[in-house]
Amino acid sequence: MATYENIDYGSPDGSIWGLTASDKIGFYGQVPIVQRTFSSAVHRTTGFITSASVGATQVATVNEIQNTLIALGIWATV
Repeated sequence: MATYENIDYGSPDGSIWGLTASDKIGFYGQVPIVQRTFSSAVHRTTGFITSASVGATQVATVNEIQNTLIALGIWATV
């Protein structure tokens, strides 16, 4: 039978990993990193993506998501 360890304390409100942007988090043996910085070029905060608006901004956004997941150790690399 597998044995697992909880990484929270059972609070009914849940748990927070990284209380501030400078707290480091890592997964799967990756070196923990701080939160990636905001970039207005790739962080769309208003509106919706439509077929007419798909382009370089969306490609940059997907690349930023991929880079973040790689840096955290969630997205495996070769």
